[in-house]
Parts: sequence; structure tokens; C-alpha cells
Amino acid sequence: MFYKPADGHDLPHNPFNAIVTPRPIGWISTRSSNGVDNLAPYSFFNAVAYEPPQVMFASTSAKPDQDNTKDTVANIRDSGVFACNVVSYALRDAMNASSAALPAGADEFAHAGLVKAECDTIPCSYVAAAPAVLECTLIQIVKLPGMSNVAVFGEVTGVRIQDQYLVDGHFDVSLFQPLSRLGYRDYATVRELFSLTRPDDNNT
Repeated sequence: MFYKPADGHDLPHNPFNAIVTPRPIGWISTRSSNGVDNLAPYSFFNAVAYEPPQVMFASTSAKPDQDNTKDTVANIRDSGVFACNVVSYALRDAMNASSAALPAGADEFAHAGLVKAECDTIPCSYVAAAPAVLECTLIQIVKLPGMSNVAVFGEVTGVRIQDQYLVDGHFDVSLFQPLSRLGYRDYATVRELFSLTRPDDNNT
């Protein structure tokens, strides 16, 4: 099969989302100018640089009560900060609940039954049960082709890791099984790990 996206794919569901997988989930927490906390998952999310550490996520839709965007992006435009909460398998239902299209001003932490805590380096809440959290300051918001598509880039100013997931100095993801997004309504978890030695690892 070959198709041009502009011409359509003639399948029941768009296969693009199932091709670029697995994708880490950016569970982004923000705070509005009115002090209301917001939490929403984004499946276009990743780390983009080591030094300084930087991340990005993309928002691809809009809400009627926001200006051609979603609450998350609107809050980041106002505050200049956000936090990325790692989603464990145990938090899958809470993550899914926080994806509901609630009115602006609603608190998704409360809606999903989550305990929140205050970040150290930014004025923002995070998911207390998250295995790890990245506190970020906004670098830039980039408008992408498409009606409501934007990419948000942030610099990590604080890293929080729950101690029980640190084993011999390594962040052991197998202990909490991070959730990833596949295509359609499918998800996967990390349960098995293997290592590969790079060709240049033994060079002096």
C-alpha cells in the first residue's frame, strides 16, 4: 500500500499514528493565570537535547473556550513554565481520565483523583505519584502547518526521581513500567530490557 496523506488513506482509521510508535507520553501539568492547575497527556512528546536538557511536546487540537489551542498551551503562554510527569502502568487510568475535555478552569488532578505536589524550580504542580518529573521553563512555542498544531520546547530546570526506582545508580524503568502510546487506542509498557554495545564504545 502507498498513499499520499493529502489524498487520504481509505482505511477505517489513520495508520500514521500506528507507524510512528511507541511514543512516550508527556503528561503535562500547568497552572493558569487564575491559579487553577491543569493536567493533560500528549502523545507527541520527547527529549530533544542533553546539555542543557530540553524536551518538547506538540498540541494538535483546540478547545472552544480557548484561542485556537488547548488549556495546556494557553497556560504555558501565560506562565512560561510546565512540568512533564512520567506515566507508569499503575497510573494508566488516571492519565486516561485527565484526557477528558473539561471546561477551562477545571482541575484535572481532582477529576482524575490524583494527589498533587508543588514543583521546586517553577510555580506549578506535579503528580505526586509519578516515578519522575521534569520541571521546565519555556524556550519557545513554534507554530506548525495545520489549524491548531504547535510545538512547545522547554528547558529542564529540575529533575525529580522517586528513590525506589534508582538501582545501583540507574533509573530502572522496569520497576514502574512506563506507558507509551501506540496507534489508535492502544498503549504498551516497558517490561523487558536489553543492551547493545555501540561500535565505538571500546575505542580509546
